[in-house]
Amino acid sequence: MSTKIPLLVLNSLSSAHQAQIAEVYDMTYAFGDEARAAAIAARGHEFRAVLTIGVIGITPAEIEAMPKVELICCLGAGFEGVPLEVTRARGIVTANGAGTNDDCVADHAFGLLIAIVRGFRTLDRQCREGVWRESIPQPPNVSGKKLGILGLGTIGQKIAKRAAGFDMEIGYHNRSPREGSPHRYFGDLKSLAAWADVLMLAAPGGAATRHLVNAEVLDAIGPRGYLVNIGRGSVVDTEALAAALRENRIAGAALDVYESEPKPPQQLIGLDNVLLTPHLAGWSPEATQKSVDHFIANAEGHFAGRGVLTPV
Repeated sequence: MSTKIPLLVLNSLSSAHQAQIAEVYDMTYAFGDEARAAAIAARGHEFRAVLTIGVIGITPAEIEAMPKVELICCLGAGFEGVPLEVTRARGIVTANGAGTNDDCVADHAFGLLIAIVRGFRTLDRQCREGVWRESIPQPPNVSGKKLGILGLGTIGQKIAKRAAGFDMEIGYHNRSPREGSPHRYFGDLKSLAAWADVLMLAAPGGAATRHLVNAEVLDAIGPRGYLVNIGRGSVVDTEALAAALRENRIAGAALDVYESEPKPPQQLIGLDNVLLTPHLAGWSPEATQKSVDHFIANAEGHFAGRGVLTPV
């Protein structure tokens, strides 16, 4: 009989990372709805730990079917799919992967920012079609622009650090000012949007941030302003964004996340002034390895009695 602690994994993992985790835990890998339901039906009474990600989460009914579960970890920073009121009532420890992919997300965010402001997607197409620069309107600078960040957490701060290298002026909006931050604080999102040349969204998902970026905020960004979202798709009202882009009420948008994922945001597909990537800002071999190592450290700390490294 195995002396390893039974662990349920609900998110996608490479075979190498499955093997790394299986060395330490009695792991059941159950990525996908059918595998997940079957695993919980077969072994729900045994599992003591669960690994998931924010957008996949875990349901109250699934938690109820696992009476021995004492630890739920999210591989990335997001945890919006975990019902914290249920875990706290049960005394289940919840932890995330905060800090493991911040550099990767910030790199990707800045790539999106440069690409949308400079028009890389359109320029690539025009170049392939033989259109020369004399026929193309000059795209604006990135350097010296005003960057407004919604959510100056660890990722927001890394984006600000990169922006400083481009001599950008930085403002931000959080629920409250961040102590010790040198950047200008705005008490509401609309004011930040009106001030900024580029509005960067690095906020978590969930009910508190749903559709914070609505038609009013998009109008505040204005026809020469840009939107970049590497936070969560739910922060943006997609219909309002599609209308603003169609009517050129904002200059452009670059999104790594959207409400319909994993399906593409159909309202945006036909628009030239939007750049889309499939929610992989935080994905790189380096970041994923770091997040798996961090999960193992979180779980080891919990089961050794020291506590997790990054509790939610």
